[in-house]
Amino acid sequence: MTDWSPEADLARAQGRAGVEVRFLSDLSDLDLARRLFDTVWPAADGSTQVAGNLMRAVVHAGGYVSAAYVDGEAVGAALAFAGRHRADEGWHHHLHSHMAAVLEPYRDRSIGTALKMHQRVWALQQGIDTIVWTFDPLVRRNARLNLLKLGVDVEGFEVDFYGSMDDGINSGDPTDRLFAWWRLDSPRVYAASMGRLVPLDPVELVASGRDVTVVDLPDDIVAVRAADPQAARTWRLTVREALLAAFAAGYRIIGVSDAGGYVMERPA
Repeated sequence: MTDWSPEADLARAQGRAGVEVRFLSDLSDLDLARRLFDTVWPAADGSTQVAGNLMRAVVHAGGYVSAAYVDGEAVGAALAFAGRHRADEGWHHHLHSHMAAVLEPYRDRSIGTALKMHQRVWALQQGIDTIVWTFDPLVRRNARLNLLKLGVDVEGFEVDFYGSMDDGINSGDPTDRLFAWWRLDSPRVYAASMGRLVPLDPVELVASGRDVTVVDLPDDIVAVRAADPQAARTWRLTVREALLAAFAAGYRIIGVSDAGGYVMERPA
């Protein structure tokens, strides 16, 4: 019988990606993570995204920093800090995953999944059952990772959440963000780990009587930004308006379509 425990999921994810993910606490290791973040998100003024001494404080205060290694070289890293949110019984603690990055030559190798699976195991070992993060709604590969491979619930959308950012990825683009809630022991997360979450067919859902709508996404918004900034801004505003209208009408994101758009359903 296949083991679908978080630890087994991590082992499989590391094997598929060809990496070893390690928790970081030593200052020299944290500085490696800092340099990796700065490589992925180079600031226009040459400043650092997050200082090593700040990451040291985050880890000391109960937060999380990790790196994914290939042959001893750090090729990906993640940073998260302790957070809390309101729940029925009062305040509930969670881990807020603030940054996760993979060097460009190593992308599309499922290294991001391995980083997340390590983060999941670590959080559960600390008695934390929820991880929260934001993601750009225009990035299709992130939507598929979050909704299909990880099994997150998408709850919340904020316009220009971080304000202006001057790094090499976000510069000049409003920072609209969706909020991912990863409930680590939920049936949806276990279904994702077993590969049971697949793209949805909106036509079939409508035919079965469900009230669904689809928000289309560009094939590769990063390429669009580089080739045609005005087209990228048009996509930004179009998706923003579609999501705001759908959420206001009571729809929620339940998955992605075969074409890569958000499938949203309004409960009966």
